[in-house]
Amino acid sequence: MKDEAGNDALLLRYSRQILLPGIGAQGQDRLTAAHAVVMGLGGLGSPIAAYLAAAGVGRLTLVDFDRVDLSNLQRQILHGQADIGRLKVDSAADSVRGLNPGCRVHRIAARLDHAALRDLFAGADVILDGTDNFTSRALINRAALAAGTPLVSGAVIRFEGQLTTFDFRQPEAACYHCLYGDGEELAETCSESGVLASLPGVIGSLQATEALKLLIGLPTLAGRLLLVDGLAMSFRSLRLSRDPGCPVCSPSTRAANAAPPPDPVG
Repeated sequence: MKDEAGNDALLLRYSRQILLPGIGAQGQDRLTAAHAVVMGLGGLGSPIAAYLAAAGVGRLTLVDFDRVDLSNLQRQILHGQADIGRLKVDSAADSVRGLNPGCRVHRIAARLDHAALRDLFAGADVILDGTDNFTSRALINRAALAAGTPLVSGAVIRFEGQLTTFDFRQPEAACYHCLYGDGEELAETCSESGVLASLPGVIGSLQATEALKLLIGLPTLAGRLLLVDGLAMSFRSLRLSRDPGCPVCSPSTRAANAAPPPDPVG
């Protein structure tokens, strides 16, 4: 691994990672060639984007239509006081490039419908969902399923967090709808119920870890749901299986749901 100047700067940058069993130079090359899409650049998306860039993922597409607000700064670590009022994709892109100038960053500051998401995801190796509402997560799930691209999904509220990987390359993979159905019990948001400042950093970092493992070819959480209790400082995992009657991912309905109503997300 050498940079354009012919020196060993890249080898030095990633040396601690290359030393790991199961990664090596070949695994690092896989990261360099990879394309990850980060949906949402808030509390979860900030550590996700930061660690993917720092680890050497070659291309990041950052998607968020929102602007930085003062209330974001408690947990959204890619943004600072001077970024208030800026588009989050612009602030995040600047921070990511500051961490790793070799990471190619594409910004999308728009709400995307199903077709646009599906096309974007089809050109990616992994999608990371850092959005904060059920409608967006459900639409991202459907588009990732239609594209056949793995999805790393995380969520936080109060002192609790959870995450899993939906690997849609596997024929028996569960999807977000298998887990939460129509999401009637997921109406709460951080703006209404609050969240400990550091907890999105924990879950977002774990999402980045899942994505890195997936891109390298190491085992992931696929088939399991990880639950984190920040108060008790406990971690536990539950088995996650596909719902045979799921209206989104079951074989009998998957084709029919390839093009659901175009509710936009950003």
